Amino acid sequence: VQLQAFGGGLVQAGGSLRLSCAASGRPFGPYTMGWFRQAPGKEREFVAAVSWSGGSTYYADSVKGRFTTSRDNAKNTLYLQMNSLKPEDTAVYYCAAAGRPYYRGTYSNLYEYDDWGQGTQVTVSS
Repeated sequence: VQLQAFGGGLVQAGGSLRLSCAASGRPFGPYTMGWFRQAPGKEREFVAAVSWSGGSTYYADSVKGRFTTSRDNAKNTLYLQMNSLKPEDTAVYYCAAAGRPYYRGTYSNLYEYDDWGQGTQVTVSS
């Protein structure tokens, strides 16, 4: 599946952004989707994931209570609503699709995802 993330930008601390990830190339519905981020000089880290049905969501502790991920299978689109942003949220954000349909796993590891978007920059100023 081809993924394209967009919606990043510059925002002040405490502000909000909504990222979107558009999927194409194969049916979107059966695949668990995830969000990861990578700050300069740091490894790519898990942010959030949503099960193929949208019924279950998973979050890194650092974003729990502030970020919400969701999906619209009819529109082949994944979302990440980011509220109460902090300077430490500054990173390039990537969306990713699990390698197998109806996959069940921890969802927080890079190796669980086969397809990646190009990333969108989020910068939070203090």
